Amino acid sequence: MDSLTQIVLGGAIAAAIAPPRHRRAALLAGAALGTLPDLDSLPIALFTDDPVALMTLHRGFSHSLFVLPLLGWLLWAFFRRRGGRVSESPTRWFWAIQLALLTHPLLDAFTVYGTQLLWPLPLPPVMWSSVFIIDPLYTVWLLAACIAALVLHERPAAGRALVAGLVLSTAYLGWSLLAKGLVEREAGRSLAAIGLADAPRFATPMPFNTLLWRVVAMTPDGYVEGFRSLAGDEGLMRFEHHASDVGALADAADIPAVERLAWFNHGFMRAAEIDGGLVLTDLRMGSEPDYSFSFVVAERDGGQWRGVAPRQLAMSWDDIGRRLPLVWARIFDPGVELAADACHSMSC
Repeated sequence: MDSLTQIVLGGAIAAAIAPPRHRRAALLAGAALGTLPDLDSLPIALFTDDPVALMTLHRGFSHSLFVLPLLGWLLWAFFRRRGGRVSESPTRWFWAIQLALLTHPLLDAFTVYGTQLLWPLPLPPVMWSSVFIIDPLYTVWLLAACIAALVLHERPAAGRALVAGLVLSTAYLGWSLLAKGLVEREAGRSLAAIGLADAPRFATPMPFNTLLWRVVAMTPDGYVEGFRSLAGDEGLMRFEHHASDVGALADAADIPAVERLAWFNHGFMRAAEIDGGLVLTDLRMGSEPDYSFSFVVAERDGGQWRGVAPRQLAMSWDDIGRRLPLVWARIFDPGVELAADACHSMSC
């Protein structure tokens, strides 16, 4: 999730657990702890400028449910020895520190990017993909709770505001899982109707909401993409087919960057040969024809693919900004085309 959300989540949790007299300090401590795991990008960037490594190592060791409890205990023990608030109420502060840290990767796992919750086990990242990376309807309750706690301080109303904010934001996560289940049920019926009942697939919400969803299913020669609005759609989903150079992807499967990306994105990527280079695009983040992560990972060397230092291709932010208003319109009007100007070949 975005940094603001992680800050207010950590702050709200720590302030709700700490004694009322420590509430303002807990807000600040929880905010710092809530954003701490995302600082992993700094040490990673010191050792590599490989964009594939930067992408796939993020949300790794610093988001591990094996690592964070130990880190939380070390922080708690350090501040307890120094005296002050932690030593005054060690049990409450122990859980405030632990939960402010642990809720960060758990919340990240609700997005489609993926989070390596069990690092260093070589398991693919967890991606429950039920909320967009920025979702105001999740964040607003936590932000309001933190503001109330800051203003009201030790008053009982501050504690009630924090509990209410945490309950409402958690309930929204529960709704997102229910919404995803409804979409996946309709997607399953619709894909079965076109002969793709067993196709690998994922569903993820479109930006800033949980009413409009995007579903992608892999096919032998590419993938299909469809949209489902819980507010405006009825009947079977309509899917559009898009090609992928699956032959090139198979030929280059042993190249380290290709292997790493396939592991990281669970195989949800397209391949295209562009100007003699093999371009791999993560299909999970974005929609046709605009995606957040595309990498040149190999070049033609005679009849074979030769791995090269990965290079990330820039995305068109202008096109994305232009299409965002269509997302809101598509929620209520099934006739709105989100990618009406998209071409469907891999040379787009």
